Amino acid sequence: MTRKIVIIGGVGGGATVAAQLRREDAESEIIVLDKGSHIAFSNCGMPYHIGGLVKHRDDILYSTEQFRKKYKVTVHTNTEVKAINRSTQRIYYQAALDAGELGFDKLILAPGASAIIPNIEGLNPQRTFPLHTISDMDNISDFIETKKPQSVAIVGAGFVGLEMVENLSERGLKCTIIDRSSQAIKIIDEDLAAIVENHLNDKGVQILLDDGLASCSNEGKTLHLNSGRKVEADLIIMAVGIKPNTELAIDADLKIGTTGAIAVNEYMQTSDPNIYALGDVVEAPDTVTGTPRHVALAWPAHRQAYIIAMHLTGATASFNGTQGSAILKVFDLTVGATGLNSHKLKELGMDFQTASLETMSNASYYPGAEKLWIKVLFDEAHGRIYGAQAIGYAGVDKRLAVLATALKAGLTVADLPELELAYAPPYSSPKDPINILGYKAAAMLKSL
Repeated sequence: MTRKIVIIGGVGGGATVAAQLRREDAESEIIVLDKGSHIAFSNCGMPYHIGGLVKHRDDILYSTEQFRKKYKVTVHTNTEVKAINRSTQRIYYQAALDAGELGFDKLILAPGASAIIPNIEGLNPQRTFPLHTISDMDNISDFIETKKPQSVAIVGAGFVGLEMVENLSERGLKCTIIDRSSQAIKIIDEDLAAIVENHLNDKGVQILLDDGLASCSNEGKTLHLNSGRKVEADLIIMAVGIKPNTELAIDADLKIGTTGAIAVNEYMQTSDPNIYALGDVVEAPDTVTGTPRHVALAWPAHRQAYIIAMHLTGATASFNGTQGSAILKVFDLTVGATGLNSHKLKELGMDFQTASLETMSNASYYPGAEKLWIKVLFDEAHGRIYGAQAIGYAGVDKRLAVLATALKAGLTVADLPELELAYAPPYSSPKDPINILGYKAAAMLKSL
């Protein structure tokens, strides 16, 4: 008998699992319902469209009709699922013109997350925008085109905030970043974050750290900070974080984990084995510690989509955790990290050592050699790698990729000098910076 598989939510989680499932299963009926207007789009491409680097809006969108035809799935956009009845295996939805219900044999939850908008006195929704959906992107672009703002305050110095500051600077806006923490981009340690902050200053960006938005006045154009400082801005980008959309799961009495996201097993099944979940709405074990972690990144969602498709078609592949490997561009700098940083390791009460290296991306005499900083955090007793960070102007992504692979493979810092990495003057040095970092770290081990 043909199974009916219903997927709630599209984009990186739902659309990917629908496509992967169809590749493995030609017979099942697959139905995707999404409350937005687009079944699939690139969240990560949105800042670059706003900045003008990605010229055409359609370049970051996947045609819903093309998706339907290619994968032979039924797609309902602008359709919000309101409830799940686990005992009858039915979902209830509201569309623009009608309401209805659907039965399912298997249900997959991929409702994603929503941007957090704090309840701030005087905040003007006509000039304050998050950036999480295509509608958000369009609203920001329309505001810039029609209102011609000269200045912007970006609240939050994480991924979205830092990508937006670069792209809005490209549009000619004077940018101010406001963040409650003592550093920008919290995936890296303070010493490396200071390099990013200096680079932002060099680009004319004002950075206000250890401060937060208390209220707004003057039609939302005057920002009053906790410190008493005032900031004037024509536009506000709210980039303080996201929260998983767990309302359906909670109402259906599915287990919610300690991070506030949906708890799943290694096959991405919820506490109801007929209901799976993936993407920004779930938590997963950390690769290093095994403790639950909520990581809203593209790689875990795509891997989880594969795991669900395999499990539904009888395979036994499992999702073995996430290390949160992440990378972003901040003007001329590339910033990346994998695993746990110093703050998290201290929070967990874990003893660790660090080794750092300031070097060049490749042979210094070869044109194009640029500054590179890399850092590894490890257990000084045995050398197990807990995390790594890299920033610089060239060669960052490949060093981060090597360190992320080493962490996943369970290598120690003593293994890093033994990695035979390709060398030629345009790309590296005879001893790659990863090798040199490994020599420094290995010399600190108590077991040697």
